[in-house]
Amino acid sequence: ITVKSSSQDPGTAAGEEGDDPQKEEPWKTTLKTTMVNVEAGEFRGHKVSLWDLLHSHYIPEENRKELLELYGAGELTLEQVKTIVTTIVTKAAAAERAEPAAPESGPRAEPVATEAEPTPLHGD
Repeated sequence: ITVKSSSQDPGTAAGEEGDDPQKEEPWKTTLKTTMVNVEAGEFRGHKVSLWDLLHSHYIPEENRKELLELYGAGELTLEQVKTIVTTIVTKAAAAERAEPAAPESGPRAEPVATEAEPTPLHGD
């Protein structure tokens, strides 16, 4: 009498869900392992993963979602994502440094005293 059930159970049961913590989308793994050097803000002087940059306060949530969607769908290359993310972070960090007291909600207060001279629209 040969018992075959034991040879099948351990192999399939062990390899099934839950055992492998590396079971995430390959593109997410790529973003987490791709390190970039951004000489801006809190990241100055260290290498940081694209994933961490994407999830930093410098990247607005709607931009992050859009970039992740486009990259995950294969519409953006890793180089394009790297360029976009580092550009956004660099500009946001520069703006933050230039205006540390600016409210996070949006653009600066409306310019009030800019109407120095009326623009000549009609020919005299």
